[in-house]
Amino acid sequence: MVSLSQLMENEVFMAFASYTTIVLSKMMFMSTATAFYRLTRKVFANPEDCAGFGKGENAKKYLRTDDRVERVRRAHLNDLENIVPFLGIGLLYSLSGPDLSTAILHFRLFVGARIYHTIAYLTPLPQPNRALAFFIGYGVTLSMAYRLLKSNLYL
Repeated sequence: MVSLSQLMENEVFMAFASYTTIVLSKMMFMSTATAFYRLTRKVFANPEDCAGFGKGENAKKYLRTDDRVERVRRAHLNDLENIVPFLGIGLLYSLSGPDLSTAILHFRLFVGARIYHTIAYLTPLPQPNRALAFFIGYGVTLSMAYRLLKSNLYL
């Protein structure tokens, strides 16, 4: 069994922990951005959320969709779909003893791609900006999975 002090000495694991903290913080920011746009545009998904703006029929006008709110929400959902697999595969990969420089390259590419994907989604930048960012991040996760399966797992 690996002790916590051994994990803290594992440079690849510490790099993974650092880049994971960055990408999770970015994902948390997306929740705040969604709430910000909902409040500033007075766009709510649930009746109880708009109770402070009126009662009955007056409150119902705030139950609607808004393109800007939906764009932020979709970017956040895309983060959830891509960051969660990175966390699981990246953790296993970081504990499998990869080369430090190769692992850091994987982590940096993924985090950079996710940040750029968010910028491309929210700005919005023309395609293929967002698609390239998505496929780079997805490719990084697939690369780590392939290396993990090829070298360390028993099938």
